[in-house]
Amino acid sequence: MENLLKETELLNYNDPQIQKLISGRGWRDLSEKESVLAIYNYVRDEIPFGYNVSDNIKATDVLNDNYGQCNTKGILFMALLRAVNIPCRIHGFYIDKIMQKGAMKSFYYALAPRDILHSWVEVFYNGKWLNLEGFILDVEYLSKLQEKFNDCNGSFCGYGVAISDFKNPPIDWNENDTYIQKDGITKDLGICGTPDELFIKYKQKGGRFKQFMFRNVIRHLMNRNIDRIRKGGA
Repeated sequence: MENLLKETELLNYNDPQIQKLISGRGWRDLSEKESVLAIYNYVRDEIPFGYNVSDNIKATDVLNDNYGQCNTKGILFMALLRAVNIPCRIHGFYIDKIMQKGAMKSFYYALAPRDILHSWVEVFYNGKWLNLEGFILDVEYLSKLQEKFNDCNGSFCGYGVAISDFKNPPIDWNENDTYIQKDGITKDLGICGTPDELFIKYKQKGGRFKQFMFRNVIRHLMNRNIDRIRKGGA
């Protein structure tokens, strides 16, 4: 378990910015359950859903961006958990790009690789491992999606969601697993102790041109779409 508490290049929780956040929120003064819940809700709702320049950015970079997706919000979540002495690890997957349709539109959806690198965080709590994925979408964004597709009473796939119960997705943590994209998973890549290790082994598919387009054009268009939905737009 000591290895699952260590700081790494990506999980840079000893950075003063992260330490100030933890002290200001008083997370070290809470019980284990209260700490996990507070950090989970912070990452889910105070770090809005959005696409960063890459997956393998530091926890402090996610804070500075003030948005993230599965992999980057997971990095921040893990850094904060380890900083308050809660062991955690990362589980990697490939996920079908159809899960991003809607957030990703027109020509840039066609450019995207079929399989997208995805991950969730596993937290050791009360003697067992819990899968936590439900922090990826902020509630404000998800609520607007539910309003937009209010006639959907079952499964839903798109706009960053891949779940069997769209109206009542298991995103609230109360000592349970949480999910929001797991129904889009196409391949299990296994568990790694750190995101550093995962992103050395696996990278997003696509050549240099596609990677350049994502960093400099596509992610900005996706973030614009997401922000428009969050504000109640079409």
